Amino acid sequence: MAGGAALRRALAVRIGAVPWMPRLLPLITAVDVILHRLTRGHWGVLDLAALPNLVLVVPGRRTGEPRVTPLLCVPYGDGWLVAGSNFGQQTTPMWVHNLAAAGRATVHWKARTHQVDAIELLAADREHAWQILVRTWPNFTIYAARTSRPIRIFELRRSG
Repeated sequence: MAGGAALRRALAVRIGAVPWMPRLLPLITAVDVILHRLTRGHWGVLDLAALPNLVLVVPGRRTGEPRVTPLLCVPYGDGWLVAGSNFGQQTTPMWVHNLAAAGRATVHWKARTHQVDAIELLAADREHAWQILVRTWPNFTIYAARTSRPIRIFELRRSG
């Protein structure tokens, strides 16, 4: 990783660990969605921090309406790993419930669109994925310590 990217990532990790950061999550998400729209999927908040990310579009489990959520991710095989950490808040993010119910989604990754199947990882598969996620975003361990709920992990595999 180039020096500037490493510095931006290190700064993002420090900022992501502060206890009051979850209060800014709605604002950060809104700005991220706007950035992705304005740049046609080429840039988002996490790109500025030199972190891998995608935009998840999943149907709402009650309405069926598309729900758009930018997420930190880790490329994995022919897909991605994502974790429903919600900065360690006690509530599971809504996208997790929607993704678990739908079992499928659309992913926007580097200005390209992919259909994916969502597989929730459990037991040994989850632990293996957790270690990979923590290498990319060490704050996942802080978030896990902040909450009593399990942080659900999904593998998003490209469909067809």
